[in-house]
Amino acid sequence: MEQSPASGWCPREGLRPARLAVGIISAGRVGTALGYALERAEHVVVACSAISNASRLRAQRRLPDTVVLPVHEVAQRAELLLLTVPDAELAGLISGLAAAGAVRPGTIVVHTSGANGVAVLAPLAEQGCIPLAIHPAMTFTGSDEDIARLADTCFGITAADEVGYAIGQALVLEMGGEPFRVSEAARARYHAALAHASNHLVTLALDAVEVLRASLRGQELLGQELVGDEPGGLAERVVAPLAQAALENALQRGQAALTGPVARGDAAAVAAHLDALATVDQQIAQSYRANSLRTAQRAHAPEDVFAVLAEASQR
Repeated sequence: MEQSPASGWCPREGLRPARLAVGIISAGRVGTALGYALERAEHVVVACSAISNASRLRAQRRLPDTVVLPVHEVAQRAELLLLTVPDAELAGLISGLAAAGAVRPGTIVVHTSGANGVAVLAPLAEQGCIPLAIHPAMTFTGSDEDIARLADTCFGITAADEVGYAIGQALVLEMGGEPFRVSEAARARYHAALAHASNHLVTLALDAVEVLRASLRGQELLGQELVGDEPGGLAERVVAPLAQAALENALQRGQAALTGPVARGDAAAVAAHLDALATVDQQIAQSYRANSLRTAQRAHAPEDVFAVLAEASQR
C-alpha cells in the first residue's frame, strides 16, 4: 500500500522515516546542507525556494535535481517541510503558510531555529501537521565543509510528543548526526549556551588576532611574509594551535584546563595586560577585563587579582 503523507511513517521499518518528499524553505546554507544529507539518505528533495542569486546557485550546486518554486508551492509538494529561514522570519512564514492553507495535514514540519521550540509551529500543528524543532549545533559557512561536519554534529530536538521525538531522532541519525532532547522551556538557555560557545568564541579569537598583528607587524624575519590584515596569516597560525589545544583541554579536562596569569593569581601580569591592550583598542581591553573577571571567579583567584580588575573598570 502506498505510504500516506498523513502518516509520514513506514511501519515495516519501525522507527525509521519512509522515503519522504522533502521541501525546503529556503535554499540557504543550512537548508541545502540538510537537503543534501537527506538525499544521501535516499529521501528526495522535490522543491525548494530561493530568492537571492547566492541561494539559487547554492541550490543548483547541492541539489541539482530540485526545482525552485514559490514558497507556497514548495509547501504543497512536501511530506517533510524544512523551514530554514532566519529566526526573525520564522513566525511570519509559519503564519503565512497557515493562513494560505499551503501545508497538507500530516506533513512533518521542521524548523531549524535554535531559539525556538515547537510552540512557534502551533498555527500549522492546529491544521494537522507534525511539528518538530531540529537544530544542528553547528555553524554553517556555505562551504562543502558544512556537509562533511554534519557527521560529527549534535542536533537538538524538541517535539510535541514521543512520536515526534522518534521521527526527529530517526531523521537526525539518517543525516549522520547525534540527536538529543531539548525541552520547550529550555530552548532559550540551550541557544544562549551555543551562542556563548560559538559567536563569542569568534569575537574573542579575532580580538586576539588583532592584538597579535599589532605586536608582530614590522618585526618579520628575513624572507617571512608580511603581517597583514587578511585572514590566514602569521597571527592566525600563532593563535590556531594554542586556541585549539585550550578548547580541547577544556572539553576533555574541565576546570583543570584553566591556566594563565589569572588562574595563577599573577595580579601584576593582569595589570600589565590591561595597560598594553588599551594601547591597541580600549574595547578589547574592556573585553579582556570582563573575561578575566569570570576566569578569576572560576579559578577562585586571590583578592589582589580582583582588585586589579575592579580598578580597571573605573578607568
